[in-house]
Amino acid sequence: MKNLLTPFACSIVTLGLAILPAIASAQTTPVGTKASITTPAQTCPALLQHQFPRLQDETPQNLCQYAGKVILVVNTASHCGFTSQYEGLEALYAKYQSQGLVVLGFPSNDFGKQEPGNSKQIADFCFNTYGVKFPMFAKTVVSGTGKNEFYKALEKAVDQEPRWNFHKYLIDRNGKVIDHFYSTTAPQSTKIVKAIEKALK
Repeated sequence: MKNLLTPFACSIVTLGLAILPAIASAQTTPVGTKASITTPAQTCPALLQHQFPRLQDETPQNLCQYAGKVILVVNTASHCGFTSQYEGLEALYAKYQSQGLVVLGFPSNDFGKQEPGNSKQIADFCFNTYGVKFPMFAKTVVSGTGKNEFYKALEKAVDQEPRWNFHKYLIDRNGKVIDHFYSTTAPQSTKIVKAIEKALK
């Protein structure tokens, strides 16, 4: 029987067979999986590979979006003797945001039951009372056996979990925890400001 494929047709078939593996490879990650919606793992430090709902509307937020920034992580509460530190935290964020600083707030009811409200109540309080614009996340557990995985990693990095509300962890641009500060250390203290400025350089 004569070969019914012309040389041109043979070339087309050969080309098609050559590109099939590439197409198959491109489709190995289903749409909607972690790999398709987050920053690639190779550009996001392991410490930041966590997701939390945003305080205002509970939209999922991946911490990988802050990769490459200097990050000050704070567990907050609305009815605490240190609650006024919101003002200092917002001032830090406003001053150094353009240089690469981000402050991340994690409301928690772990200490003294001083964050009893729901997300809307917390968000309204933070904005209306202190004008908070830095990213805030939904109420979570930051201490004890039920703490979230991000806080487990923070504690492991410096061998210290929060002792009270407004404990602070400083993360450098490479995703490494480089320092932590107790609640009694005010956001605009010389100690914290110097550490932030050094990390931003």
